[in-house]
Amino acid sequence: MTRTVVKMILNYAHVLIIMTKSGKLSYKRGKELMDIQYLLFLQNLRMTTGGIFDEIFNAISKIAVDIMPFLPFIVFWCVSKKWGYRFITTLSLGELINGLIKLTVCAYRPWIRSDLIEPAGDSKTAATGYSFPSGHTMSATSTYGTTIAMQHKKRKGLAVFCGVMIALTGFSRNYLGVHTPQDVIVGFLEAVIVILVVGAAQKKINGNERTLDILTIVGAAAVVGALLYITQKPYPMDYVDGKLLVDPAKMMNDSFKSCGAFLGFLLGSYVERHCIRYEVPTGAKNLPILGFVGFLIAFSWKEYLAPATFVAALGGHWGNFAARFTLWFFVVAVWPLVIRREANR
Repeated sequence: MTRTVVKMILNYAHVLIIMTKSGKLSYKRGKELMDIQYLLFLQNLRMTTGGIFDEIFNAISKIAVDIMPFLPFIVFWCVSKKWGYRFITTLSLGELINGLIKLTVCAYRPWIRSDLIEPAGDSKTAATGYSFPSGHTMSATSTYGTTIAMQHKKRKGLAVFCGVMIALTGFSRNYLGVHTPQDVIVGFLEAVIVILVVGAAQKKINGNERTLDILTIVGAAAVVGALLYITQKPYPMDYVDGKLLVDPAKMMNDSFKSCGAFLGFLLGSYVERHCIRYEVPTGAKNLPILGFVGFLIAFSWKEYLAPATFVAALGGHWGNFAARFTLWFFVVAVWPLVIRREANR
């Protein structure tokens, strides 16, 4: 069943990627294609309604990448180590794959493809990297989707809510004018595939340490390969009036982040499995407080401390790599040790 669904999704996504790379959905100035026409329709709707929904959809988008990525950490620390690993693996692997696809296809953002597109509010500032596929949609589907997998039998209302949030996040990327429909569709499909594959792999591996160690080595090698690929491959260098449309160096920042996060998770999980052997201290009265403090530390590092330290010192590429490595290693290997020591003190 899982293989059939994954194969169908891959075939559909492959068609969209081929169409994008062939130019049918790619950069063309002065000739608005169907996807751009759809975004212009939504843009006209925004203007007609006076932008009353702009902040709502912008908030939905921001929740997907500014808040929801911390959910796997809370689950890992305070709810279930098994489901926490599934959450973290799904999100970190999804981000890595998403970045590689973006830097392979190199599809320009809608406002670059058409001068008529004007993204709403400050949504443009959060739209980093190339356009295809949507990272916000991938992130939302990974976190909300794994929540559905975890809770659909016990809390159907929560599962329905998460499904609605996935749809709203995807639509918000179109409504705000920062992604085309195909960006959103493939971002969603990518996350669904990762959720299914990670879930099936977790059941098959069933905690086998030797297999997990092999996967850790394979994953670390994949990160090295990904870094070599994104730094050595050629990128489009299109100019208009002597100005470079998109700087490939800036487009790589998100992939350096995802590579650092994935490697930090891999090495952190190795340390956790072999040295810490963390178990959620169920029933500990101070566990909610410890989880909240961990969230505050992780959030502060990601949003404020890392940009002011590692990124400022090492630059957008290796600074972001080191910052995300530190964050995800902290989540899996450092804070669990603190919780184990401090629980019920």
